[in-house]
Amino acid sequence: MLCLFPGFQEVKGVDQTVYSVSQINGLIKNVIDGVPQLSGVYIRGELSNYKIYPSGHHYFTLKDAESSLRCVMFKSSAVKLRFRPEHGMKVIAFGRISVFPRDGAYQLYCGSLTPDGVGDLHVAFEQLKEKLYQEGLFDESHKKPLPPYPRRIAIVTSSAGAAVHDMIRILRRRYPIAKVLLLPVRVQGVEAPPEIVGAIRYANRWRLADVLITGRGGGSLEDLWAFNDERVARAIYESEIPVISAVGHEPDVTIADFVADRRASTPSNAAEIAVPDMTELLRYLQGAEGSMTNSMLNLLDRQDKRLSELENKRVLTDPMAFLQDRRLQLDFVHQKLAMTAKERVDTEMRRFTRLTASLDALSPLKVLGRGYSLAQRENGGILLDSSQVLPGERIRLQLAHGSLGCKVETVE
Repeated sequence: MLCLFPGFQEVKGVDQTVYSVSQINGLIKNVIDGVPQLSGVYIRGELSNYKIYPSGHHYFTLKDAESSLRCVMFKSSAVKLRFRPEHGMKVIAFGRISVFPRDGAYQLYCGSLTPDGVGDLHVAFEQLKEKLYQEGLFDESHKKPLPPYPRRIAIVTSSAGAAVHDMIRILRRRYPIAKVLLLPVRVQGVEAPPEIVGAIRYANRWRLADVLITGRGGGSLEDLWAFNDERVARAIYESEIPVISAVGHEPDVTIADFVADRRASTPSNAAEIAVPDMTELLRYLQGAEGSMTNSMLNLLDRQDKRLSELENKRVLTDPMAFLQDRRLQLDFVHQKLAMTAKERVDTEMRRFTRLTASLDALSPLKVLGRGYSLAQRENGGILLDSSQVLPGERIRLQLAHGSLGCKVETVE
């Protein structure tokens, strides 16, 4: 029998060749690898059991309603993914079918993975948008107000694009007193996000401006992708300087637009938002100057009238008249106080006379005058009961006129 692989062990006697497991798996692998249709195939299915190992390799299963297929995507291919694969996601995988000899199972060695029905960039955009929304990077409470009259404006964009020239032209026309700084960066390609992040952080570190404008002109989703980068979004969110996002045209929306303090529909619109119009400002100042002038003239006119009124007042034309009027008023008050005091004294005198008569009627002397006497002990205490003294004690009798010292003979 013909030997297909070196090292095969042939067992004679039964006219059959016995193969090892590794040899059979190797044979099957060679057969499958020799099929051209399986060397580059697109497969549509649903992701299941998606796992990322520490090595960076991705392992998952593609399935449909009737069967499943084991898949592996090595790290070198996985780093090119622009979205985050998730369980249950419909995708189209491209790769080659081969056998993993150790397990004796065939699988898809996936080279690329795209969402089925929508582009991978769109899926990545929606995933990052939802993630940052949940973290609060889009909250209105975090957005800073733009300064009304900025002195310095920093533009983070490409120095070669038409957008920067439009912005500088509009800024010079609308508000020429502001200083414009250009921080040139790449706005497309893999190098763009780190450069944009570095420019934003540099401007904040050295406080180069009062407001930042970052963006670029229009383009495809791939062209604008640098402003959908998570690193750029977080740099804008962390910026202490207010940031205006000006990416593309009106329909274009990027993650930077959601995070920025203000979103401009175009780079030219960003320049208009960043600064006031000097012509309108001068017109306003001229109007304010006219209003202030009229207000001061009206005030002076009112004060002049008031001064004329004061000049004609009697207190200024006849100074002594004021003293005379006050003297008459003082005499009137004095007379009124004297009358009030006299009435008060008369009232109190009548009350005093009435109280004196009442007190005199209650005086004990009146009682003594009618023949009664007041018995007192030697210490002055009033005697009200015979039991208060003993025979032999001395007492005093108070009469209407004078008093008597007596000695008690008997107590009854």
